[in-house]
This record gives sequence, structure tokens and C-alpha cells, in this order.
Amino acid sequence: MARKNDSRIAPRVAHGRRRVNAGGVRFGVTVIATALAVALVSGTSVAAVAVWDVASSAKKSIKLVNQPDVIPQIGEIEGGVNLLLVGSDSREGQDPNVFDEFDGAVLNDVNMILHIAADHKSATVVSIPRDLVVPIADCPDGGGGWQGPINASLNDGGLACVVLTVEQLTGLSIPYAAVVQFGGVIGLADAVGGVDVCVSESINDDYTQTYLEAGNHSLSGIAALQFLRTRHGVGDGSDLSRISNQQVFLSALVRKLKSEGTLTNPVTLYNLAKAAVSNLTPSDSLNNLDTMVSIAMALRTIPLDRVVFVQYPASTGGEGIYLGKVQPKQEAADELFAALLADQPIALSGETGAGSIKSGTIATDPVPTSVPRVTGTSTVTPTPTPVAVLPEPVVLSGQVLGQNAGEVTCSKGNN
Repeated sequence: MARKNDSRIAPRVAHGRRRVNAGGVRFGVTVIATALAVALVSGTSVAAVAVWDVASSAKKSIKLVNQPDVIPQIGEIEGGVNLLLVGSDSREGQDPNVFDEFDGAVLNDVNMILHIAADHKSATVVSIPRDLVVPIADCPDGGGGWQGPINASLNDGGLACVVLTVEQLTGLSIPYAAVVQFGGVIGLADAVGGVDVCVSESINDDYTQTYLEAGNHSLSGIAALQFLRTRHGVGDGSDLSRISNQQVFLSALVRKLKSEGTLTNPVTLYNLAKAAVSNLTPSDSLNNLDTMVSIAMALRTIPLDRVVFVQYPASTGGEGIYLGKVQPKQEAADELFAALLADQPIALSGETGAGSIKSGTIATDPVPTSVPRVTGTSTVTPTPTPVAVLPEPVVLSGQVLGQNAGEVTCSKGNN
């Protein structure tokens, strides 16, 4: 039973002008990049140094209530994966010359579940709104056991409490999790040489200092963090709009990572790994490079249109102390998680969300070039890789918003 203790609702952190606040890239692609970097760099003569340097950047891990005891061998991880990435607004360990001091409650303002299907032919990323009112689980180290915005669960009981709360909300078992800090956003965007985003209407947000005219922009560094953080500058100014704006960036990032050349450059991969691990506090179950590599290998061949980003179905509303907070759309949420629990690929029939709009462009997966090799006096043409047969996706109702990585979308400013 939830305790009626209204005073325990975590305070909101006010946005201040000139403040660089929590970024929203908190997606398992940082883990993918880390794993691929280690896997590919290990084929070079600097393998030992590179792997040691990346591993030594890692922070102390966190024990979850339900986590596997066996570390997978190098190679694609067997079966499906559920991994939770939590974006913290803590400034701990961050560059004081870039990020202001912070002395409030440590909130999990971004919560993203990465679900990889057991056949490794589809992946779904579910963004849970920070203000979604849910029952907070009883935390392993105390705290919890009440109802309020989900972003209070990290402050109440740490990462393990967030995981239990999300498991309780979704019905999914989540054995892997990590908390991601601000610097990872900047490092990731810089490592890939910037992320190209489309803006359909200008964004002007004094709170995050985000000012972008309509058109195409390559974002890196602080500009990428500001773009991901902006809420007042997109859609209706809500956190739901921010999620769809974040998905514009995330889908573009996935396309950049899958483009030819990005993930075959050892320097790029090393920088991705370094940026991710340096700003990541993993669960014990994820605190192993072999585990990261095995998860990455399960994701490497998934087509763009089978990488789907969705918002947890919800709307603003509520009554009393929850007025203006985000409430679940239970029927649509049940539909979404029934598909994921059944390990079915999904397709969306609804809109992208209030903070973005479809551009009408569909991206295609890069086709590896086959270069004939000469052996003695004869030329050997490589055998083409067979095309995978993909299962038919479950088409969800229009109440479930989002996009797939193959759909090019544009941010919808409100100015």
C-alpha cells in the first residue's frame, strides 16, 4: 500500500538562466558505443592500453536486487535484454568549469528502458516521463513505499530503487542498469563529430540558452546538451514535448552511429567508450566490458526501422497535489508492455509527439560495400550476406507516440 505522506514528494529543481542542466541523451547507445569500441580497438596493437584506459575510467558499480550472476562470454548475449538508463541531475564528478554547483535532491529526470528482443532483430526504447505519478517501490536500503513523481525514486533509494519502481510499473524484469552524468552527453556528441538535427520551427529557450533557427544543425558539446534539455522551447513546453524532441536527436545519433565509417574508426570508437564509461555508474551486472560487448553485438545488425523510440503513454492532468503532473494512459501502456513482455517487435501508428514532426524522409541502412580481393592470379568476389527474415511487428494504437530510427523527424519549436 502506498503511504499517504505528501511531504515526501521530491522538490522540483528550478531552472535558472545560464545554467546547463541535465541532458537527456541517456540511452543505451552509450553502452553500445562503449562495447563496440572495446571490441574493435582490441584488434589493434594498442588493445591492452585502450581497454585498460577505458576500464580504469569506470566508476564504482551498484548492486541491484535482481541481477544475473553469470558474466556472458564474448559474442552476442543469449536471449533478450532489458536495460535501464537513468539520467541524474547530480553534478558529482562533473567539470566545475562547465556545470554549476548543485545542492538539491538528486532526481532521475530521464528514465529510458532499452528492450532487445530475444531474436536480436528488434529493439525498443521507452522513455518514462519524469513527472509520471507512480507507486514508488519499497527500496532495498529504505525509503519508497509511497506515491509520487517517478523522478523522486533515485533520491529516495538510489538506482536499485528506480529499477524496482520501473519493474513494478511495467512488469518487465530489468537485470542491467546505469546512472549517466552530464559529461557523457557532451563527450558522445563530440566523439561522433556532432549530431545532425532538423528544426522545423525556431527554438528560443532562455532557461537552457537554446536558440536554433529553422533548418539543419550539427550539434556537439554544450549545444547538444542544451538541445536535449530544452522543454520550454519545444511543443507545448511540457516534459512530454521534450521527450519527442529528444527522440529527434537519438534517432539521428543512431543513424550516425550506423553510417559507414563511424563505427569502423578506432579513434572514434575509443573516444565514444571513454566518454560513456567516464560518466557512467553501472549496476554490478553491467560493470564488465565482456557484458557490454555482448549486449552491443546483439544490437549491431538491427535495421533502423526496427529500432523504435516510444513515450510511456501518458497525459498531463491530475488533481490536488498532483495537479499538472503526468498520469498514465493505462490502456495504451498495457498494450505497449504486453507486446514487449511477449517479445514482439512493434510498429507505431500514431504521431511522433508534441515536440517533433515527421520530415517525410525515410533513412535506409547503409549497405556494406563488397570489395573483390585478389588471390594469386584469380579474383574472389565475397559472398553477399543473406537478408534476415524479420517477424511482422505488432502495430500499436495511435495512443502510443514515438518514431523509429529510420524516420527522419524535425524538432518543433514553439516560437
